[in-house]
Amino acid sequence: MADVSSILLDRVADWLMQSALAGEDLESIVRGLCERLTAAGLPMRRVHLSFSMLHPLYDALGFTWERGGGISVEKFRTKSAERPERFLQSPYFYLLSNNLDHLRRRIDPSAASEFPVFDDLKGMGVTDYMAFIHSFGRDMSRGMVGSWSTDHPNGFSDDMIGGLLKVQNHLAVAAKMAVLGRLADNMLTTYLGGGAGKRVLSGQTKRGDGETIRAALVMADMRKSTALAERDGRQTYIDTLNQFFDAIAAPFNRGGGEILSFLGDGFLAVYPCGRHKEPSQVACQAAFSAVVKATKRMQELNAQRKRDGFGPIGYGIGLHVGNVMFGNVGLKDRLTFSAFGASVNEVQRLQELTKKHRQNVIASSAFADYCGGAWTTLGEERLRGVDEAITILAPDITSIPAAEEESIPEPAYDGLSDAENVILLHRDQRSPEHEPPAKKALQ
Repeated sequence: MADVSSILLDRVADWLMQSALAGEDLESIVRGLCERLTAAGLPMRRVHLSFSMLHPLYDALGFTWERGGGISVEKFRTKSAERPERFLQSPYFYLLSNNLDHLRRRIDPSAASEFPVFDDLKGMGVTDYMAFIHSFGRDMSRGMVGSWSTDHPNGFSDDMIGGLLKVQNHLAVAAKMAVLGRLADNMLTTYLGGGAGKRVLSGQTKRGDGETIRAALVMADMRKSTALAERDGRQTYIDTLNQFFDAIAAPFNRGGGEILSFLGDGFLAVYPCGRHKEPSQVACQAAFSAVVKATKRMQELNAQRKRDGFGPIGYGIGLHVGNVMFGNVGLKDRLTFSAFGASVNEVQRLQELTKKHRQNVIASSAFADYCGGAWTTLGEERLRGVDEAITILAPDITSIPAAEEESIPEPAYDGLSDAENVILLHRDQRSPEHEPPAKKALQ
């Protein structure tokens, strides 16, 4: 049996603590840990780790490391599906069903596999396997599950197991720190947007903190939403609203644009730019390119809704360019990061004018001049709060080919990854309604 250096394993544990203090991300911690374990003399063949997260779009991250093959990453999505039989026959399910923290099995290539995953491990030459569950505290829905595998002819020695258990404890601390470190960034980015979230994280946290920038502005709104909510009920309304946002809003959160806020059944997006002509042209053209994509996506959505027996979703988009004030406003102990100013009010009025002129898109003359292209003048309108009437225009979108959509994969909901199944099993089995009767009786 190979000797294991306790001194080198102590160095691995120290590195984990240093990584936690340095704010390293989970992937860097897992990759660095696996490489350091092998460098310390542990004959690791495969490591699988899944960590419970707190993120509005996904709940867990899963990592699989193989010696000589690098690391693969899985994201846990919030929408679940029926779990395959493979995971009901997994070591993790066995652990959770029997309220165990660890499970060790020697892998005999000539014997029948106790769990389906062992067939894969046999093909990798694995001789010994140890699975574990490690919570991040009293909340058993947050933590990590994983497994260590070796291809050493004699499997894991007691010294190896002792070293892994010690490292496992330090890994839990480092992983929890990484999860908490990412929590603020995840939440702020999702709820405030990338730019606004970075501003808050960089220190703009006091009431009144902010700045003024120039930007192309987009305000969009869904039509007849109140009637839809009253007629079809809350859940249908929410589902329709999310369909609407998926179709129309996504293009404005790419290509230099950022959705600052969702306002009921509408949203405000900005394309920051410099104060000179050329950057203003670039921003307005990028915003208009997103309008073309959004129009196409709405056509496709309404065509699908018609096939499904639903009515079309109407919408209006206002386009403008001007100065925007970013800042923290609200109560001293309850702030929101928002955009405001005359230009924001004006783009909202332009969006409202789409109802009067029966147009899906209306722009100010300032926006149209910077954007270029074919526009039809609708006349002059006096916007509330603006002294002088402004010229408003509608674009000829049909004459402009939509740019190719960026190759950004949409979330898939047709199955569950390893990380998803593992964390779902963890949560289900650790929740009070799934605890064994004997354990409930002791409480």
